[in-house]
Amino acid sequence: MDGVRVGNRLIGTQAPVTIGWENIPRVEGGPIKQFVFTYFQPAALFAMVAFWYYAPNSLAKASTAIWIGIAFKALLLALEWVNPRFESWRLTWKEAMTDLFYVGLGYTFLDQIENFIGSGAVIEAVRNSYDWDKLSWFTGLPLLVQAFIISFMFDFGQYWMHRGMHNWYPLWLPHSVHHYITQLNINKGAVGNPIELFLIGLGIGGFFDFLPRAALLAGALGLTIGIYQHINVRFNTPRWWRFLFNTTEHHSLHHSQDFEATRSNYAGSYIFIDRIFGTCIDGEAELLGMEGGRRMTVREQMLFPFTEGWKSLKAKYGKGSAADNEFDRPDAVPAE
Repeated sequence: MDGVRVGNRLIGTQAPVTIGWENIPRVEGGPIKQFVFTYFQPAALFAMVAFWYYAPNSLAKASTAIWIGIAFKALLLALEWVNPRFESWRLTWKEAMTDLFYVGLGYTFLDQIENFIGSGAVIEAVRNSYDWDKLSWFTGLPLLVQAFIISFMFDFGQYWMHRGMHNWYPLWLPHSVHHYITQLNINKGAVGNPIELFLIGLGIGGFFDFLPRAALLAGALGLTIGIYQHINVRFNTPRWWRFLFNTTEHHSLHHSQDFEATRSNYAGSYIFIDRIFGTCIDGEAELLGMEGGRRMTVREQMLFPFTEGWKSLKAKYGKGSAADNEFDRPDAVPAE
């Protein structure tokens, strides 16, 4: 394959990708369908922000956010059947059961681990040790500003954590499991090795005081912006949206079978972070995964970082030759 030159990089030499928004197919159908799938994303964002901004205190609580999140994901799951981006990404029972396992893992085991050793626990320990002021002046900022700051700080940290996972082999080992998925749908963001899922969720927002409603608003921003990374729906995404926010198109390139394409679009919600640091590529890909689209079993996903790490250590310090050294593979952790 010849590939397409994007800046100093050649994208699409290993697997087919589509580069440029002008080359991405648009929604097919009548005017009502065109209208719905053009304005659904901004309408959902503004509606969710308005709800959390004006909701009475009796409704503005975490339990409400959980049920809204479940209902919104169910709606998006229905949209995947109505207007799929790719037929090859249609959800099968096997994929659905795997996704359900990981969603359950996130709400139970990983949630408990986060409570004990996650970013919140670490930040609390640091603040208690040094008796830091909580920067309470943040609560004087407008509510929507607080919400955006919470959301942006998390996504900015996630950008660098995610980028680090693609550039440092020990972090790549747990993250690589997520890159073995062969389709995108609404729950695929939950699929991955528990170590990676824990690391990608770390943040520093706990150093600051925010109004509780600001945190709920920040969650609404993440729900109605970042959720579209993993979804099998064809949208006519507005130009301003795809310039500011991550989309399915962006994230499908990140998951493509072309190596250079995967080294782009690291942000979770705000793609303008990638634009600032020169890692954004606009386009999409249908063929996803690694090793030609090999699908991992759940057992292999759980053990892969450890088995591959052990092989690498044996190659580096054992009898393996330098040519077999996993740490020296050019396609494992290439330079920026």
